[in-house]
Amino acid sequence: MFLLRSAFWLTLAFLVIRPSIDGADGAVLANQAMARGSQFVAAQIDAIECTEIQCLGGKALASAALRTNPLTDAPMHVAPVANPVPLPRPRPDRAG
Repeated sequence: MFLLRSAFWLTLAFLVIRPSIDGADGAVLANQAMARGSQFVAAQIDAIECTEIQCLGGKALASAALRTNPLTDAPMHVAPVANPVPLPRPRPDRAG
């Protein structure tokens, strides 16, 4: 019974992970999932009825957090360096 359950869960995990997905396809799927999730959360936030200012402020913060920031598109390791400095820095002439 243990082997049968193990084989079932391993097969299910293999089908879910699917190593045949390319990086570009995976990125498209991830972006679609994030967009659908954001839409769902935004709809749930809009459904909340508020009468107090604190509730309205919370809704405003949550809706602002759902908007995508254009600055977060590129990760830090891809972003250009503003002022490259050689490491290790060269020793000054006066140091001998």
